[in-house]
Amino acid sequence: MTMAKINGFPVHATITLDRVIVGVDQHNRFLDDVGFCLACGAEADGCEPDAERYRCEACDAPQVYGAEQLLIYLSV
Repeated sequence: MTMAKINGFPVHATITLDRVIVGVDQHNRFLDDVGFCLACGAEADGCEPDAERYRCEACDAPQVYGAEQLLIYLSV
């Protein structure tokens, strides 16, 4: 597993601030509920904007965060 840190917050290396912003934009434009798994980098559909520690369907880790919630963590 390749991990990185954005503002001290550990995330999978494939999760970038730009990718999270696109997820937030999808919610604002199309009402898509996008989340991201911090463990494997998978995108999760049907994830509430303020989700924290939801279980990932791809890797089964409780590391899925909603795009809006993740944006808050990454921008602090």
